Parts: sequence; C-alpha cells; structure tokens
Amino acid sequence: MPTAPDFPPSPDRVPVRRALLSVSDKTGLVEAARALSDLGVELVSTGGTRAAIAAAGLVVKDISDLTGFPEMMDGRVKTLHPVVHGGLLGVRDAPAHTQAMADHGIGGIDLVYVNLYPFTQTVAAGGNYDACVENIDIGGPAMIRSGAKNHGYVAVATSPADMRDVLADLAAHGGATTLNLRKTLAARAYAVTAAYDAAISAWFAAQLGEEFPANRSIAGSLVQTMRYGENPHQKAAFYRTAEARPGVATAKQWQGKELSYNNINDTDAAFELVSEFEPTDGPACAIIKHANPCGVATGATVGEAYARALACDPTSAFGGIIAFNRKLDAATTSEILKLLTEVVIAPEVDEEALALFAAKKNVRLLTTGALPDPLSEGWTYKSVAGGFLLQSRDTARLTASDLKVVTRRAPTETEIRDMLFAFTVAKHVKSNAIVYAREGQTLGVGAGQMNRKDSARIAALRAADFGLDLTGSACASEAFFPFPDGLIQAADAGCTAVIQPGGSIGDQKVIDAADERGIAMVFTGVRVFRH
Repeated sequence: MPTAPDFPPSPDRVPVRRALLSVSDKTGLVEAARALSDLGVELVSTGGTRAAIAAAGLVVKDISDLTGFPEMMDGRVKTLHPVVHGGLLGVRDAPAHTQAMADHGIGGIDLVYVNLYPFTQTVAAGGNYDACVENIDIGGPAMIRSGAKNHGYVAVATSPADMRDVLADLAAHGGATTLNLRKTLAARAYAVTAAYDAAISAWFAAQLGEEFPANRSIAGSLVQTMRYGENPHQKAAFYRTAEARPGVATAKQWQGKELSYNNINDTDAAFELVSEFEPTDGPACAIIKHANPCGVATGATVGEAYARALACDPTSAFGGIIAFNRKLDAATTSEILKLLTEVVIAPEVDEEALALFAAKKNVRLLTTGALPDPLSEGWTYKSVAGGFLLQSRDTARLTASDLKVVTRRAPTETEIRDMLFAFTVAKHVKSNAIVYAREGQTLGVGAGQMNRKDSARIAALRAADFGLDLTGSACASEAFFPFPDGLIQAADAGCTAVIQPGGSIGDQKVIDAADERGIAMVFTGVRVFRH
C-alpha cells in the first residue's frame, strides 16, 4: 500500500492557466470555453469537442499537440498518456513532482472538464452489444479520477452544472478556484465514475445471464433532499436510478409541496397496483394509505372507478394517495377534491382538471405519461443490517387457465373474474392479506396481520362498517390457508368463492371445510407475499 508522501498543504486558491475539455454532452460548451478564454486560460481539447470550440472562433489546442501522438484506434487512445495524466496528477508544490514535470516537458492542467460517453443512453436506446461496448469510456474516467485525486490543485467538472460552479468561482476569485470547491467537485466526480462503472457491470452481468454476480453496485442520482424521513427525527433523500420505469421517480409534478418520504413510498405502491389493470380493459382506480390499498375498483368511466374504490373504505382514504390507469378528467377531479388527498397520480390529466387542481395548491399532482409494465423484469432491493436483499420483481399474473379447481363445486365465470381481480389486489397488500371483491370492486381488505383468520375477520368488519354486503363475493388469500379457520371466517362473512395458492399440509382440511359450506375454491400454485 502506498505511503502518504510528505506533501505541503494544498493552497486555497489555484489560478487556472490551462484547461482540458472533452465532453459528450456539449450543452453550454462554447459559452464555457469562451468564458475560460476571456480569462486567459489555454484551452486543450479532443475530437468533436475541439471542433465545436474552434468553430466558435476560439483558439484551442488539439490534445495531440501536447502528447505528440495522434488519436488512434478509432479514438480509443488519445488521452491515455503521461503528459496528460502527469499534468493532472503532478503536485505543484512537491519538488520531486515539479522536477519530473520539467524533465519530461509536462505542463500542469488546472481544470479538466469531462463528461462520459453515453453508455446508459446507448443501452436504453436498444444499442447492440458492440455499440454498447464502444460507448464504454476509458480515457474519460481516467482523467476524472486523476484530476479528482489531485484536487489540491485541479478542479474537475463532469457536467454543465459543475462548469457553472467553476466559472462562478473563477469570477469571484480573480481566475482562481478555491480548495473547498475543488474538494466538492472531486466528491461529485468519484460518484459519477462509480455510477458509470455500476451501470457497465450491471449490463455485462445481464449480457452473460448472470443474475447474481459476485459484486453488485446500486447507483442513483439525487432528486431531492427531504425535510425528514419516515418520521421527523430521521434524515432522508430521494435518488433516481437508471431504470426507465414510469412512476413516481420519472413523473412530472404539476403542483403541491415537495413529496415526502412517505408520499413517495405510498405513491409508488398505488401506481404499481393500478398498473396491473390494462387501460384497454377499462378505467381503474387505486386508493392507498400507508402502502396498503384501502379501495381498488374498475368502472365504466374514470369517475365510476374512483367512486367504487372510495366506497370500500372512505375513512381510510382520507389523506391517502389516489392512482389511475387512464387520463384523469375534470368531473372526477371535482369529486376527488371533496376529500383531503395527499397525492394524485395518473398517466395524464386533461386541461380542465389541471385548472381545478390549481385551486387546491396543497394537493400534489403527478403525471407519468405511461404506466409501468407489471410483467417487465427488474429487481427490487431491501436493506438489512450489513447488506441488502435483492429479488426479481413480482410479475405474477394469473388467467383462468392457471386456476386449479379443488372443491366439488366449480366456480362460475363471474366468480372466476372476481377471484382473479381479488388476487391481483392481494398481491399488493401487506401480508397476511385477505381481499373480498365483487364485480371489479374491493369490498374489504385485511392487511398486515399476524394470522390469516384475523385478516379475514378485519376485512369483513371493514365491509360491514361501510354497508358493503359480502354475500356472493370472492375472497383472495395471497398465501395458503394453513388451517380451515380463515376460510370458515370468510365463508361466514358471505363469500362464495375462494382463491388461494394452496400447498399447505392442511390443504385437505381446508378443502373439506369449503365443500361443507358449498364454497368453490381454486388453487393458484403461486404465492404473492408482500412484506
């Protein structure tokens, strides 16, 4: 391990005399280059970046003028040279470093502005294997890391925003950068290269079909720092990953206060649930409270879907999250605004509805432009002490052909539709979960109990509280009934059809209990726990 040399302390201010610019994103490049040139900074650049600067009439050296070597190998080799990295890594106040720089004709580089080849954009655009590999930047990360390591003397910018900070610092300090800014930029720079490498390693693992590589990194970009987390004494922030999945992370917020930690968690739960219902099959609405659905329904119109979802539990809906799978209209918005609501999220909202929301500034309104695909592959993460759990997204979706009838009475077509609807909702209810439903509407939801009988009882009590008759309803359990008691509770509440995964050693006793009560029951063979 290298020992720490006895370098002198880094100066607070370092004049910028030479800058190396090599960027893929040329937003604001010419303006930045001109500002540097006006300060007397020598500009050195590469390829397309140099051409853009020169086309603006600015004096700019080609990197080959420093290295004495042309760009070669299709541009793969151009900045990987001791003159470049010596200029970035040389400690200006260390005699041995300055002597080496003098001996080898290495001039200092005081500012490096590099952003990386668009690897993630190439992958997202469906680039083939070779195109993705060619968009793996080598020289860029090397220069960023070299400059960031030597932040005592070098400022590193990796984005137009960084360059704005650099130019402001230069303007405020007579053409010099301050140590505080250089440290800040160095920290940002290493975060950028770490995220870049994380994206590349994840892509390679996917190309090789390696679901669980020996090392896995998660990278995110800061969206907002929050006032607090799940509780006021906890700190929190929201980061966006590279996953291109429509939802709360990609949504446009039209109005309202910043989303809180709990808002984001609950809004994600609501939108993921409502996306289970294809817009082509009709409007659907999900109302969420504390990540659990308190009402889910379909309808002939968006307004009817909302009214039916609200009817399931209007008490819990107070202060909740409302999600739709279709464009939200003004008539439905008028009804929503009669209730205290934290967040409303939908793919689109019409102009009249936007005007109505504008009068209720505290309601957070989000649009996503699309629904997430509930069948698309992806990963979910959960932190534990000293690590994290990784699992594939739950893409289970059942059809009538997946169901195995295990009772003497087979379900009717209507009961099958009700069972599938209820089981779809149960997939998004905290375990242990019981959902009663009929005709595309939840009637009672029992969530997060330590035993299934209590979940069945609580769901029935909720239905009774709001005058919803469970007679002829379907009951969904997201995991098997270990004993007949939970099924008996559901039967006593009025359900006539039960859907559950099956697989318990007590299955036969549960089947016998269903037969005694004339219940039609099907096994899915699929468990959809949600913890």
